[in-house]
Formats: sequence, C-alpha cells, structure tokens
Amino acid sequence: MRSDPLILVGGQDGNTSLDPDEIEGLRPTYITIRSELDEAEAANIAKAYRQLKKARRDGLLQVILDDLFVRRLHKQMFGDVWTWAGTYRTSEKNVGVNPTTIGVRVRSLVEDVQTWCEPHASRWSDDEIAARMHHAMVTIHPFANGNGRHARLHADYLIRALGQPPFTWGSAELVTAGRVRERYLQALRAADKGDFALLFDFIRS
Repeated sequence: MRSDPLILVGGQDGNTSLDPDEIEGLRPTYITIRSELDEAEAANIAKAYRQLKKARRDGLLQVILDDLFVRRLHKQMFGDVWTWAGTYRTSEKNVGVNPTTIGVRVRSLVEDVQTWCEPHASRWSDDEIAARMHHAMVTIHPFANGNGRHARLHADYLIRALGQPPFTWGSAELVTAGRVRERYLQALRAADKGDFALLFDFIRS
C-alpha cells in the first residue's frame, strides 16, 4: 500500500485529505512525491480544458446540468491519475456533506440550476448563477479530491453555455497556497454565510 505522505493532500488551505484506500487508486506508478502528483493532475486537467474549448453551445446547457455529466467531467479531469475519478466519495472528509447524501444533493443542485437558467425565472445574472452553482458544488464536495478544480471547470462550462465570456478566477493558478488562493477561499467562506459579493468579484478578476 502506498503510504508516502508526500503524495497526500494535506487537508490544509482548503485541500482534502485522502484515505489510504484512495491513495491506492493512484494510477501512475512513478509518482512518489507531491510535485509529481501535481504535474500529472495538471496534464490531465489540461486535456479536459481542451474539450471545453471544443464544446459547441447548441444544447450544451442541457448536457452539463445533469448528474451524469458531473461525474463524467471529474473522470475526464482526473481519470489518467486516479482509478476512482468520476465516482462519488464514500468516505467522510474535513469538508463536504455526508457521503450517503451526495447523489441526491448533486441531482437537486443541477435541477435547481436548470430552473435558475430558465428565461425570466431567476433574479440572478448569468455570472451569479454560475458562481452560486460553483459554491454549492464545492460545499457538497462530491469526490475524494479535486473538487474545487472540478467545480470551476463545471462553472466554466455553464458560463460558456450561457454565452458569456470565460471566467478568469483571479488570473492565477489556484491549486497551491498563495495570496490569490486565499482570496478565493475567503470568497467561498463568505458565500457560506450568504454573502456572494467577493465570489462574484473574484470570478472576473
């Protein structure tokens, strides 16, 4: 069993700790340190973003607001690295809902967003709808790892489907600790309390 702590996601700075069984799901056998894990995940995610750029807007909204797409997107982003990519977590984490409720919560969320996107049905702008979906998905924390990155790409798909310019997410890489990541986490914490202003600003900064 893999036990090298350098490949653990440490549970700090908004990251999620992995259980030993989840670490066993690591596909590349060469990975022994965190930097190698980060590089492998980044390469996999870059492939997923290339698919976003190819996505046609026609019918896209219906496709992405579906719990099956939620799982497929995570597998597309992390399937080269983790065997459990695209599978809802079964373990308790330092953040997120009870794992037994994940399926219901995700289905409820995408159904809510469908309603928010109906013409004249929502008081929110397209940016606000996508930001609220992003926050809700992070709050659910459906997967063992990669939830923030997954929720950001899902929001990117939504804003594309709605015909708006891409989000910039602080114009920086958000995986490692730093000033921009801390702004992002502060925005999420404020949204936890019902104040979305920081998050609305951040996604376009």
